[in-house]
Amino acid sequence: MNLILMGLPGAGKGTQAEKIVEKYHIPHISTGDMFRLAIKEGTELGKQAKSYMDKGELVPDEVTIGIVRERLNKPDCEKGFLLDGFPRTIAQAEALENLLGEMKDSLDYVLHINAPKDQLVERLTGRRICPTCGATYHVAFNPPQQEGICDHDGAKLIQREDDQPETVRNRLEVNMEQMQPLVDFYTDKGYLVEVDGNQHIDVVFQDIDKKLGGLNK
Repeated sequence: MNLILMGLPGAGKGTQAEKIVEKYHIPHISTGDMFRLAIKEGTELGKQAKSYMDKGELVPDEVTIGIVRERLNKPDCEKGFLLDGFPRTIAQAEALENLLGEMKDSLDYVLHINAPKDQLVERLTGRRICPTCGATYHVAFNPPQQEGICDHDGAKLIQREDDQPETVRNRLEVNMEQMQPLVDFYTDKGYLVEVDGNQHIDVVFQDIDKKLGGLNK
């Protein structure tokens, strides 16, 4: 089963990706993981990607697509894959479609986990971090035993700068603008499956599983 996972920050993509991987036995492939693997293996494309990343520049599409091709041709993708963070643009989506065509393969579904913006703001702004050990908490969903204090080392928890309400809202706006063309693209192609992310984690996955037809390949 070949899947793409889409959703704004805070929508719960990471949690649902773990459940999809466990149920459908396909690898979860994020853009960052692909780049790290190519760089670690020292492939020619990995070296090219590293040269751009070291300069703080965006990796060109032709290099990114090449790395995607290498990753999807690995043995663990024989039964499918779950792409996360790619494609990000229409050009990348079209390139992926061409690549899968060359591999005599195609997408099955594009899962779009949706949640109200206010809910996403609440999820993201409620995050608290321990500056000492790095443990992560949430004031509503995963609070520490003592308010504002890390369970592990007693350090005072902090809110990261990019978790401030105004910063979060701006980040969501930017992500929405970038993602909408892809939502429209895959809707027109008939691949898009909308998932209500404003539910309990397990209910969200039940919804995903039902929409994927319960197939366990």
